Formats: sequence, structure tokens, C-alpha cells
Amino acid sequence: LHRYSFFEQADIVQGLIMELGLSQQKINILAHDYGDTVALELLYRFEHGKPGHLMINSLCLSNGGIFPETNHPRFIQKLLKDSGYFSSIFTRLMNYYFFSKGISAVFGPHTQPTNAEYWDMWTMVRVNDGNLVMDSILQFINQRWKYRDRWVKALTSTSVPLHLIYGPLDCVNPHPEFLDLYQKLVPKSTVSVLDDHINHYPQLEDPLGFEQAYINFINSF
Repeated sequence: LHRYSFFEQADIVQGLIMELGLSQQKINILAHDYGDTVALELLYRFEHGKPGHLMINSLCLSNGGIFPETNHPRFIQKLLKDSGYFSSIFTRLMNYYFFSKGISAVFGPHTQPTNAEYWDMWTMVRVNDGNLVMDSILQFINQRWKYRDRWVKALTSTSVPLHLIYGPLDCVNPHPEFLDLYQKLVPKSTVSVLDDHINHYPQLEDPLGFEQAYINFINSF
């Protein structure tokens, strides 16, 4: 069984950048959720001069489990992350109904996906039976705890320009708990807090606000 990891995903990003001939170019990283931690691994490699590292020009994060102590996974995620006996049962029982209900909970009340968007998401999950490896993918929750110091230290010690775009209704990384800790540990980062009704997916729930926040950040240095 393949074991997914942030390290593998960072390797894939580095490989893509090299394949595109951009390995000597300065890169602006815009990340979300799972991608936040991939970005922090890339930042760690950059700061430590690891072979093949990206030349990071800036880093913008959004609504991710940067700090495991302020991250509150959904109930089904907690069940699946331990890859126990029930994991294989739950992954096979997962269907569109349960999936859409779970996704609905992390979108704001006024920014819910359409039925077509739910089906698009579910279809992507089902490609190559992706739902059957959810327990393996969800090992990222355990990895965030195991490598917390590595990734948080990279974030708090870097001189790379940093920004956070945050949907404050996020039930996974709740306000003010998450934001207070972020601003305490990363005081040099700028922050854009979107409207109160924006939940865990600000880039989908408020694309214009998200875009403007990012453009303002890029134009600030």
C-alpha cells in the first residue's frame, strides 16, 4: 500500500519546477490547507539549502493546519487517520451523500457549493478509486504532529515575505484560536481576514476577495 507524505508531495513540486525549466527562477508560492504544509517543507528545504530546493520569493498560506494544536480534524478524518481495522470499511462505505454532507460543513452558510460542484468534487475523489486510499492520505494529520517543529520553525525563522489569507468561520482552524497563535508566532507576516461568513475554502467561497488579498500582498514587496 502506497503511503502518502508531505515529503513526497514536495519532491513532486520540485520535480515539476525542474521539468518546466524554472529551477533557477524565483517562485511565489500560494498554498491552501494540505498545500500549506507542503509549502512549509519546501520552505524548510530552501532555508537549509537542500539539493533541488526552490528559489522561494514569497509564500502565501490560507486556512491550513499549520499548527496541529489549533487544528481540529473532522470526526471521520480522526477515524480514518489511524488506518485501523475500520478504515477499510469506512472508505468503502463512503458515498456521495456522506461526502457532500462532510464538505458542506466546511463551507459558509451563504457560500455552499452547487450540486454540480459537489458532483465534480466527488468525481475527482473517485478517480482510480481515490476514496479507498483516504486513510493513507489522512496520515498527514499524524505527520503534522511528528514534524511540527521542523515546519513551524521554518515558518517562524524565514526572511521570505509571508502572508496569510484567512476565512474566519473555519471550523477546522477556528477563529480566534488559530489566528491568535499565528500572529503570535509569525508577527512579521501580514494577514488578510475575509468576511465573517467565509469558512475553510476562501478561494472558492470568496474568489474575488481572495484574489485581491493576494494581489495586494504581491504588490507590497
